[in-house]
Amino acid sequence: MANLNGATSDLRTKFLEVYSVLKSELLNDPAFEWTDNSRQWVERMLDYNVPGGKLNRGLSVIDSYELLKEGKELTEEEVFLASALGWCIEWLQAYFLVLDDIMDNSHTRRGQPCWFRVPKVGLIAANDGIILRNHIPRILKKHFREKPYYVDLLDLFNEVEFQTASGQMIDLITTLEGEKDLSKYSLPLHRRIVQYKTAYYSFYIPVACALLMANENLDDHIDVKNILIDMGIYFQVQDDYLDCFGDPERIGKIGTDIEDFKCSWLVVKALELCNEEQKKILFEHYGKEDPADVAKIKAIYNDINLQGVFADFESKSYEKLISSIEAQPSKAVQAVLKSFLGKIYKRQK
Repeated sequence: MANLNGATSDLRTKFLEVYSVLKSELLNDPAFEWTDNSRQWVERMLDYNVPGGKLNRGLSVIDSYELLKEGKELTEEEVFLASALGWCIEWLQAYFLVLDDIMDNSHTRRGQPCWFRVPKVGLIAANDGIILRNHIPRILKKHFREKPYYVDLLDLFNEVEFQTASGQMIDLITTLEGEKDLSKYSLPLHRRIVQYKTAYYSFYIPVACALLMANENLDDHIDVKNILIDMGIYFQVQDDYLDCFGDPERIGKIGTDIEDFKCSWLVVKALELCNEEQKKILFEHYGKEDPADVAKIKAIYNDINLQGVFADFESKSYEKLISSIEAQPSKAVQAVLKSFLGKIYKRQK
């Protein structure tokens, strides 16, 4: 365990090598007659959108599978297959982000212009999103067709995609322009949006992939799913908190949840805790672009000590998660869940 960073960066290098293999298979997929032009387009689109993030979701498939194998050395094939599933999740993420950025009319993503903002791309990005989505079953067919859990993998990706798209829908129809009404924002709504839009694909699917590779039946692990969903909600609350109180240098972006009228945990909690006077100010100034309006919202957040309320939420969530995890019969499964929790507890970015 001496050189942990070395090990991690080595894993990352190996993981990126698998990306190159998968990319070249996709660019030579026999189901399509490629031209130099089409190949170059897809390659540029993949390189721009797929490997650019932190790769947490993809890497955690390998982590989780290793923990499920309880210290047994993984074969080259096992590392490759776990990496391929990790990349399928990164492909899924890229597909969502390319289309989300169009829907939200965003400008930047991961420190560069959104794909649809790149010259000559524009709304071709919508079709690129469809292609990204369709690469997933191509990868699964090529490498998992003969596995006993092949159908379960297809089902898993299809179901999680449906859940994520449905979460995005609730988010979009709740924040409709011209219908800005804070009174519909509540903790149950916040929870629903986060559960479907983020938790399934960010927390559940990486572990579900590892469980399937370890020949486990997902129906036997409903409680694991529920714990991961709770972890995903905890993660998103941290995200909402950091959007307002985090250091932009550390988190790599400037938060705009207040301006964007987001159903953030902070505003939901504020509505719960503030007096009538403060509530009036929230209703009047939330969702406005002007920095003066934003400052008024932040002042209320400070007046009601939201930072303290969050710290309390964070420690209570952590205790609750730890006790659910320790109730798990399998020590290997406990290790997977604790590893996830360890990565996100008290994070600053």
